[in-house]
Amino acid sequence: MIQRRHLMAASTLAALPLGAFAQSDYPNKPIKIIVAFPPGGTSDVMGRMVAEPLAKVLGQPVVVENVGGAGGVIGTERGVKAPADGYTIIQTGVGQNAVAHGLDPNLKYDSVKDFIHLSHVHSGPNVLVVNANQPYKTLAELVKAAKASPGKLDYGYTHAASGHMAMELFKQTAGIFMTGIPYRGGGPMMTALLGNEIPMMFINQDVALPHVKAGKLRPLAVSSLQRNSLYPDVPTVAESGYPGFEALSWSGMSVARGTPAPIVAKLEAAFKEVMTSPAIRQKLESNGFVVPAQGSKPYTDFVASELQRWTKVIKTAGIKPQ
Repeated sequence: MIQRRHLMAASTLAALPLGAFAQSDYPNKPIKIIVAFPPGGTSDVMGRMVAEPLAKVLGQPVVVENVGGAGGVIGTERGVKAPADGYTIIQTGVGQNAVAHGLDPNLKYDSVKDFIHLSHVHSGPNVLVVNANQPYKTLAELVKAAKASPGKLDYGYTHAASGHMAMELFKQTAGIFMTGIPYRGGGPMMTALLGNEIPMMFINQDVALPHVKAGKLRPLAVSSLQRNSLYPDVPTVAESGYPGFEALSWSGMSVARGTPAPIVAKLEAAFKEVMTSPAIRQKLESNGFVVPAQGSKPYTDFVASELQRWTKVIKTAGIKPQ
């Protein structure tokens, strides 16, 4: 009888697909997070911020691989084409998973259909700042000047970045026309603004803060629905006369569609544990970011809504890929 039971158990194990064993002991080797931008920027900081605590939760090393190029498209495409086994996590974000679809209708991945979105990691506003020598003290004053002299007011932007999108949405919402001056990066653009070569721009709130504190830049409005903790006295665009206005910088973590459900569930739970930890909350909030709602469903819904939002703005503005 004992021998028969052993034979039955052996036959049952043999009947199980090999993938079942791999899923049950996941993870059993290092995990990679693909960050689709070069080291040093906000995306890279966010990827590395979660890598270490995620490794502790999962019990395996988590390494960050930077694959920059094409506004995040190259790295994202590589990540979604990797084996759907849970060992390649893709950092998703506003540029590569929302704006990119509006710029290129023939993108080689679909940010709704080709991904399983696991966790929203960060969300933060842009802030509309002017050089301190400019006369504008409020958003209303700036809009009044823009309407009085269409096209004569300039602003700086880097192509398809969240600040660029925020400005395009604001121009459409306020019904104004201003002239955009393109820059190849945030560094040169900030230098131009500080030198009063351009009067204004939308930029990430954490980047602007040192110059605001130094009195070199004046913040007029933030682009989140709620006021930002770093700028408690600065109104939102929404409360300045444009209800519902929102333009955020954001990122999250996703895997390729086809990743087995048990692995997805384990990763989702692990990210929820990481993102709700006091240490992560403190890091984010001290830099003016917020901890978004956690879980696969809210992040999936958010990505879809952002894709629709920015595709519409880009089409209306007639923005083309570079």
